[in-house]
Amino acid sequence: MSPRIDFYFDLLSPYSYLASTVLPRLAAEHSASIRYRPFSLVELMQRVGNRPTTLECRNKFAYAIADLRRWARSYGVAFAPTPHFESIDFALLDRGALVAIDEGRGADYVEAIYAAIWADGIDLGRQSELVAVLDRAGWDGARLLERAGSEDYAGKLAANIAEAAERGVFGSPTIFVGDEMFFGNDRFGFVADALRAAA
Repeated sequence: MSPRIDFYFDLLSPYSYLASTVLPRLAAEHSASIRYRPFSLVELMQRVGNRPTTLECRNKFAYAIADLRRWARSYGVAFAPTPHFESIDFALLDRGALVAIDEGRGADYVEAIYAAIWADGIDLGRQSELVAVLDRAGWDGARLLERAGSEDYAGKLAANIAEAAERGVFGSPTIFVGDEMFFGNDRFGFVADALRAAA
């Protein structure tokens, strides 16, 4: 049986964006599958007693921006974040990921939305921009968002948050191979070791 990577992420997280650019290649190298598990980072942190110290500490925030740029250069990916974070409904975007996962296109959605936010600087708080991004990625964007806004998908996102907390998740990105947990964008060597051991 081929190994599986469980990828817990919030589209709000820049380090998760970076991780999402590496995981498909890593999975292919080890004949592993990826199970995408979107969740609300803000709600999870409240549940488990964590704090957004990168946002609370000016010096840490400045360091994180420089660090993110270094990682993006290392991975050969763009890093040009949108300046419109306050207008974006990230819970809706995370529920949209669940719709795409149910349609068998979770990876496509994650790639398209992460690129829009963290590489292309698009204002996904504007409905027209969000629909256009989804349309270009091959969806009927308005229909996907209608489904994402349903109580069913709100419940599925809440279940993912509860599941993440139960498994010990405290931040994003978090990766599991079996029961072994890896936090952050800089643990891929250990993830590769776990995939080899699980093969």
